[in-house]
Amino acid sequence: MKPKDLTELSDQELLQEAKKKKAAAITNAILIGFLIGVVCFSIIKSTLGLFTLIPLFFAYKLINNSKYDNKELEELLKQRGLK
Repeated sequence: MKPKDLTELSDQELLQEAKKKKAAAITNAILIGFLIGVVCFSIIKSTLGLFTLIPLFFAYKLINNSKYDNKELEELLKQRGLK
């Protein structure tokens, strides 16, 4: 099942999508901070290896994980006068 295009969403669905996006951004920031902390701890303990690379991989995946483009969502909200 494909996600709907942003232009096909109703006003209420668009506002819900914006709330989800904001909550997901906060959660991702916390997880990325934790993973970077694990990497720093690993470097301080001089154990470069798998314990360092795995958190870096997950942090990269979290950073690049987005369903819609933020700019497109913001422009659509502004165009409809919802925010």
